Amino acid sequence: MDIAGLFSLRGRAALVTGGSAGIGRMIATGLAAAGARVYICARHAEKVARTAAELDGDVIGLAGDVSTTAGIAALVEQVAAREPALHILVNNAGTLSDAPIDAFSEDQWDSVLDLNLKAPFFLLQRLLPLLRAGGSAERPAAVINIGSVGALKIGPREVYSYQASKGAIHWLTKSLAKRLAPDSITVNAIAPGFFESDMTVITDDAMRKMVESAVPRGRTGTPEDMAGAAIYLASRAGAYVTGSVIAVEGGLSI
Repeated sequence: MDIAGLFSLRGRAALVTGGSAGIGRMIATGLAAAGARVYICARHAEKVARTAAELDGDVIGLAGDVSTTAGIAALVEQVAAREPALHILVNNAGTLSDAPIDAFSEDQWDSVLDLNLKAPFFLLQRLLPLLRAGGSAERPAAVINIGSVGALKIGPREVYSYQASKGAIHWLTKSLAKRLAPDSITVNAIAPGFFESDMTVITDDAMRKMVESAVPRGRTGTPEDMAGAAIYLASRAGAYVTGSVIAVEGGLSI
């Protein structure tokens, strides 16, 4: 058995939304290291171009806003102009709103659901021709949705629309996996725990101690933890896995 080849992504093309920072950047770094050509997209052209230049491997930055269907169409047009097939789609772009229940606004609800839930579905829909072209019975195309430990365990923050969107992503993943399996496309989700990023910032030693004490593994997640899970799902190693939600959270949801 060729173990190195089992996890290789050479010759595969990937798109990672929200790939200029945080978990998206961790995943893009891992996919590129495994040999994939990786397109990262984010709204700010300068930031996404800078990130693409900083990462090792074949990484290309695309400016795009997936929070609207028009933005999704424009991004898909850019990818289709460069690739005849897409092998890996990582729906990572996301946001959250934190407010007391009595003050939680409609905009805080809609903006989060649009980016976290609506965008992954309609981006996948638009990319189906490329994903179908990229999949085969032995090497399916892989869709990886980014869920959250917040959909497995209720935390202390009042992030109602975020938790609702991530719970829905977990179930949407299963629905899509069942429908797209005959098309040689797998659909899985990663539910990250506490990874330090722009959205999850540890502000002082006391907060770090509190966070780490809540995690059975006793630490926050590392880029290698996230990259490893994504490489597994995107490679031949994960070809028989679909409809799964893989918690990468050090046991936080236990």
